Amino acid sequence: MPRLQIYALVPFLLLLFVGTVCGAMIVPFMGFFIVGGLGYPPWTISIYAGALSCLAIIVNRQFARLIDGGESAFPLIGIALGGYLVASLALSVIPAFWTVLTFGVVGFGLSASAVSTMFSLGARLAEQHEIERSRLNAFMRATTSTAWMVGPAVSFLIADQLGKFAVFRLGATLAVIWLALWWWVAPRDATADSKDKAAKDRDEDGANPGLWFAATFVFCLSSAHSLTFSALPLFYVQEVGLPGYAPGIAFSVKTFVEVLAIFSTPILIARFGIRTPLIATSLFAVVTIHILALVQTYPQMLAGAAMEGLYYGFYASLGISFVQSHAEDRPARATAIYWNTLMISGILAGPAVGLIAQAYGFRTVIQIASLVALFAAAVLFLSPRQFKVSTSSPP
Repeated sequence: MPRLQIYALVPFLLLLFVGTVCGAMIVPFMGFFIVGGLGYPPWTISIYAGALSCLAIIVNRQFARLIDGGESAFPLIGIALGGYLVASLALSVIPAFWTVLTFGVVGFGLSASAVSTMFSLGARLAEQHEIERSRLNAFMRATTSTAWMVGPAVSFLIADQLGKFAVFRLGATLAVIWLALWWWVAPRDATADSKDKAAKDRDEDGANPGLWFAATFVFCLSSAHSLTFSALPLFYVQEVGLPGYAPGIAFSVKTFVEVLAIFSTPILIARFGIRTPLIATSLFAVVTIHILALVQTYPQMLAGAAMEGLYYGFYASLGISFVQSHAEDRPARATAIYWNTLMISGILAGPAVGLIAQAYGFRTVIQIASLVALFAAAVLFLSPRQFKVSTSSPP
């Protein structure tokens, strides 16, 4: 990509970064806040998570339909950040469980649509700036991964130093910065091309098996990652006996390698296409997760974290391009399906980890995750082979 095009994308990527940091501060913190801050039993987290996820999935789907229908993404981003700002302010003023289940669910549920909307907008910007979509996807995935390196660390540091309620005050402050960037940076006129209505209706009716094969693959490999991600910290500390800071170090190593892998995916797509790298990534994920289950020492943990970052970085960038390739006429819908699939896999992973670990231990959770990754590779082998990958803007 020419340097001038990279500079043109910087404000947009900054908007994505700030919005993702805001979300990354809240998503992993809310369960900790409900139990540790408000004193409610752990099962109450599922009430909040379930309600928020249902709302977020519905909103993602509706916003995608609007974008594919030719509506501007600008007000949709505004709705997401507005919900985040209101929820943060409400919890800053009234930090109670009923506030979590009302303002928190609605506000943070709306804000969960921001990343999907931004990726849909990115597909349109790729066309306008004549940028390869796979390359822009890589930049955007790297931006979101970097934001996730920052957000959770900031929220838990603030909670430890200034108190749990201070996290929401900081979130509201960052939301004001997000608001300013949205107003000045987000393009007001960027819309998707409205395609033939009959084609849309056929797609909406489910006559696109390739898209649902792709979504199934994403669900399986994301589930494998979510199971591993949830089980590894407790596995390292409780079963392996590593120090308490070890999971944080492992996460940093994993994310660093993940960002490097993301930036290399456009080269892989240009040279090998998308199916072959995805198959190799899936099989590498099977091996990596199995190795993670065998970790016994600190150096082994670091090596496993680097391998995990490598496979997940490839998958994160290749996966969204894979899903989008099956719905070239409705990119926003494909993007929403991708993010909703990731969200659902993450939701289901939590209870699964608890049940399996309770009966057999956290090592068994990771071993099962390896089998789930193997099933993802099998789904990929069975998926339709003929599809088009958009590597450049349409004429």
